[in-house]
Amino acid sequence: MAGNWLLPAETTTSGRPVLRPGEVEFSLQPSVDLVNEENPNFPTFKSGLLILTTYRLLWLPNPESTTSPSSSAAVSVPLAAVTHIFQSKRSIKGMFASPRVRFQVSVTPEGRVQERGSKSMVITLVLRGKSDPDSFLGKFWEAWRGKAWEGSVSGSVEGVEGPGSLGDGGGSSSSDTGLALKMPVVGVSGILRKEQEMWESTDKSLQDAFQDLNALMNKAKDMVMLAEKMRQKLLSGSNSQANVTNDEEMGSKEEMQDWLLSVGIVSPVTKESAGALYHQQLSRQLADFVKIPLEKAGGIMNLIDIYCLFNRARGTELISPDDLLRACSLWEKFNVPVMLKKFESGVMVIQNKSHSDEEVFSRIRSLVQKPDALQTGVSATDAARTLGIAPAMAKEHLLAAESKGFLCRDVSPDGFRFYVNIFQDIDPNDEYLVKEYGVYDAWIRATIASR
Repeated sequence: MAGNWLLPAETTTSGRPVLRPGEVEFSLQPSVDLVNEENPNFPTFKSGLLILTTYRLLWLPNPESTTSPSSSAAVSVPLAAVTHIFQSKRSIKGMFASPRVRFQVSVTPEGRVQERGSKSMVITLVLRGKSDPDSFLGKFWEAWRGKAWEGSVSGSVEGVEGPGSLGDGGGSSSSDTGLALKMPVVGVSGILRKEQEMWESTDKSLQDAFQDLNALMNKAKDMVMLAEKMRQKLLSGSNSQANVTNDEEMGSKEEMQDWLLSVGIVSPVTKESAGALYHQQLSRQLADFVKIPLEKAGGIMNLIDIYCLFNRARGTELISPDDLLRACSLWEKFNVPVMLKKFESGVMVIQNKSHSDEEVFSRIRSLVQKPDALQTGVSATDAARTLGIAPAMAKEHLLAAESKGFLCRDVSPDGFRFYVNIFQDIDPNDEYLVKEYGVYDAWIRATIASR
């Protein structure tokens, strides 16, 4: 029992935590030790990534520096099991040590963390990375008091209303004073007074604008959660009704599922929550996001299309093209099933690692050696139908096959046409020699048959 005193947590193939419906990330802290000082026999989880959400405290191991097998799995502490959070103490000794955050949880008699346990235990978080412990402690308090796991209103929504009410009060008092007594603008004091009124009016307008913006963002998050619930309900309904014979109804359900899937990411990685780990966590979240679009696009998609889909899914938390490019470039350091590729033409795409170029070239060779293709060649549209990808991506593969010497290109007013390269079968010393069962022989047979 000592080895599993914390609850296990699921992670994706890219190392991101699998969040529960409605769960949102609050803060990320690098290089955090999770210590049970009351029971030294229990294993210590060292130098991992700590993620604070509205439901749990998640500890994820660092794949580059795993100290022991016991700390190689992700674990979690439900906030519902937390009974008290201790205030940080200031001391001269603490100035030379790593910041610590201590909190008390309920446990079973065996020492396993559990909601409403019969006993209590103190857990210590040792923040060894570059972070702001006071900011993390404040967010910890906010998430714990919000009790989002109970379905109640989060404390962050209450925090939005506070500044707005104060701003309205300040603005109305100044407005009432101005209506009650209009002082003439005379001398330096009058100019300063008018400037003060203008600043107060501008401040009130900004507070009202940000209050409306925060309300809109909160509503957007609610709509994303609602769309996720509807998508899960549609998925469960399609599984239970597997014998439906109406193809049109099934097609409409699949279209609705695709639309709801692209509505939004419930908990997008932001600079505010991730801090210095922003691009690293954004890279992992992007790797999880592109799986479904890549499967539907044949295993390869243009980077611009991914940028549009990902930003639409993030809602109000938009990212820049530079952030997307940096996130994709970090995939080389992570064990993720996707990769960034750049063609010789400069076009950048995202593709599955299982999307082999050799397999693509083999299918293209089979396509251009068909009797019709030997005469008329193939276009990017023809290759797109065979490969099951977009025509723009098919054209890049055709150009890559040409650079490898597999194809020849013909440029005409109708566009590009690609033909099989028969020059490899022609002997420069005897150009009339035709090898049997070669590409040159197949091309001659097709030419004769077409006459």
